[in-house]
Amino acid sequence: MNFKITLLPGDGIGPEVVGEAVRVLETIAGKYKHSFDFQERLMGGCSIDKYGSSLTDETLADCVASDSVLLGAVGGPKWDDPNAKDRPERGLLALRKGLGVFANLRPVKVHPALVDGSPLKPEKLQGVDILVLRELTGGLYFGFPKGRDVKDGRERAVDTLEYYDYEIKRIMKLAFELAKGRKKKVTSVDKANVLESSRLWRQIATQVGKENPDVELEHVLVDTASMRLITGPAWMDVVVTENMFGDILTDEASVLAGSMGMLPSASLGESTVGLYEPIHGSAPDIAGKGIANPIGTILSTAMMLRHSLKLEAEAASIEKAVDAVITAGARTADIGGKLSTRQMADEIIKHIGE
Repeated sequence: MNFKITLLPGDGIGPEVVGEAVRVLETIAGKYKHSFDFQERLMGGCSIDKYGSSLTDETLADCVASDSVLLGAVGGPKWDDPNAKDRPERGLLALRKGLGVFANLRPVKVHPALVDGSPLKPEKLQGVDILVLRELTGGLYFGFPKGRDVKDGRERAVDTLEYYDYEIKRIMKLAFELAKGRKKKVTSVDKANVLESSRLWRQIATQVGKENPDVELEHVLVDTASMRLITGPAWMDVVVTENMFGDILTDEASVLAGSMGMLPSASLGESTVGLYEPIHGSAPDIAGKGIANPIGTILSTAMMLRHSLKLEAEAASIEKAVDAVITAGARTADIGGKLSTRQMADEIIKHIGE
């Protein structure tokens, strides 16, 4: 089979980890007789430098016309001016909106060989296997009005947390669908004791729950959820929440796995074109040193093969290879080892198809 994949390496360590993920995909193509047509485009700070825009219309059009999109990371101190007309993160939000990807899936699974790499006590990590669904195109990051002005002689900043019923309903339906293939439990996270948007969120979650009586539904306030992620994460299975809460909770959950470099993500919508990326940032402090952990990006390609390209055996092959090398003791610096970015990918590639 032939697939067109748009690569957006981005900034910082993005090009390094995407480069290794491409090598893994090329290995998959060779072993399983597929053809991947890669086209590389700029997005983020590097795009601002060259084109004056974090995401050009041409790049977005190329992404929409692809079978899938693989992103590295965007941002860095160079583009952190709060008064700048464009920032790398704006391009990321525009890309998500342009692709129509409303659900960000972030699996958080603790590998037994890496239990000691987490700051949590080992007994708290037993059985941790969480799938977080973060709503991606609504909420505080996209609501209007938004901006800064002067009112009554005082400088003011305004952001609007806005949700429509359909935005909540579609991600809830996906959460329940995915839960049926797992432990049949959905935890909906909100702030319904304070926020009107969360009251609508909880109302619709309850409605969808009644339509799926074979799946257990529980409602948890976001402050309680953040505490339980640390004190007893094994109680969670499928967690679904709004945009900003999901952004914060999934970064917190990354410490369970020992490093943000370990975790992948998939952003999905009604189209088959998905956006796949590691959850880590651009890590400018280690960019160019060849020591970044490529596993989060490589596992993101496994999610790409599964969700967008419908190649389950190939996806499982990558996941088994990653599991094998971690079990065997392969480690990059962030998880207590000395392997370079390239060496870690080399080890994974050796195990693909075994």
